[in-house]
Amino acid sequence: MIIGITGGVGCGKSTVLHILAEKFGCALIETDKAGHQVMEPGQEAYQRILLEFGRDIMLPDGRIDRKKLGDIVFRDREKLEKLNQIVHPAVKKLVKEMILDLQNKKQKPVIVIESALLLEEHYDELCDDVWYIYTEDSVRIQRLAGSRGYTEEKTRNIMKNQKSDEEFRRLCKTVIDNSGSEEDTCKQIQQIFGSYDSEEYYGGNK
Repeated sequence: MIIGITGGVGCGKSTVLHILAEKFGCALIETDKAGHQVMEPGQEAYQRILLEFGRDIMLPDGRIDRKKLGDIVFRDREKLEKLNQIVHPAVKKLVKEMILDLQNKKQKPVIVIESALLLEEHYDELCDDVWYIYTEDSVRIQRLAGSRGYTEEKTRNIMKNQKSDEEFRRLCKTVIDNSGSEEDTCKQIQQIFGSYDSEEYYGGNK
């Protein structure tokens, strides 16, 4: 079974992933990490990025300086679009390869794909279920202030540019409220997995 995980900034997706891996034995695929991987020397997007942005973005060891690249694209929307056109297809190709590899090994019963752009990049089409990780705005603001030093204004500006709660609920099959304790979130996940033991998901073939 493949589950997609998404949600806005500060919703606590990393906490949910930790629970899924440590307590439920799920295999994790994080598109952010896959994005870093495809930009490594010799990988899918590496040469195309250098051709587009120049060798000035290289570190002494030949790797791409992601901070320098980030400074360039976040000042120029057109360049950001060009980077996305290079990286996103390469990431999706890698994710599909990782899924196939995990399915062939048959070591984990559930594969989890996590992406902030899960819906935008249509990873939901690969999934049997899509979870929206909901967290109250006040909790998100508090968490990001503590973990990343974000001001309330910065967090709210980021949130404005992401999907609304209503959009996430409309597009995702399952909602987890991650506003409370880790124990409460774990109980919700347990209930969701319990609901999968039905013909709706397995056609009676458990």
